[in-house]
Amino acid sequence: METITENVKLLLSEVPEGVEIVAAAKTRKVEEILEVIDAGISKIGENYVQEAVAVHELVGEKAQWHFIGHLQSNKVVHVVPIFDMIETVDSAKLARKIDKYAKLNNKIMSILIEVNSGREPQKNGVMPEDVEQLIREIAPLSHIKLLGLMTMGPFTGDPEDARPYFVETRKIFSHIRDMNIPNVEMKFLSMGMSNSYKIAIEEGANIIRVGTKIFGERMCKFE
Repeated sequence: METITENVKLLLSEVPEGVEIVAAAKTRKVEEILEVIDAGISKIGENYVQEAVAVHELVGEKAQWHFIGHLQSNKVVHVVPIFDMIETVDSAKLARKIDKYAKLNNKIMSILIEVNSGREPQKNGVMPEDVEQLIREIAPLSHIKLLGLMTMGPFTGDPEDARPYFVETRKIFSHIRDMNIPNVEMKFLSMGMSNSYKIAIEEGANIIRVGTKIFGERMCKFE
């Protein structure tokens, strides 16, 4: 069985220059995360606030931290101080809360807008047709920096099934970029996970969020 280090080396060899890898570390042990960092991936993605705080205390500045899970507004106070980017902003209310705590922490918080590209009612994210309106509403906030879009897309067994959702998100990304909205820089398009990152890269992703392909299947839940 391949080690985490071997998995990272293989992934780095496959991914084109200019594409950033976020190691999705949900439920993973500190030792595993440190091995990923030592192997050459410096961006760590966390889904759960309590888990992220605990891991960050032990890993700290050895990595850049991306929040990639659903963020409840009452958890923002814990997320803003330790994360470098929040990829899952999907409402003006949440953006204003992030802006408030970023100001209190004397930082500019990098964010992405999460797009519900599959229009799935049970999932988070802003509907594709509402992305521009949301961006225009939050762009004036002074302590956030909107740097792009993120999408999950519906999960299916066949990675090719994700392509239409990645295509739609890229079109929105390009449309917003061409509008040159002040304080908005369409720099990052975060799409694709372990089963679909190759398709996502083909469709313009320059951030991919990879967990299982790096760490292997989850064996135990974080405690």
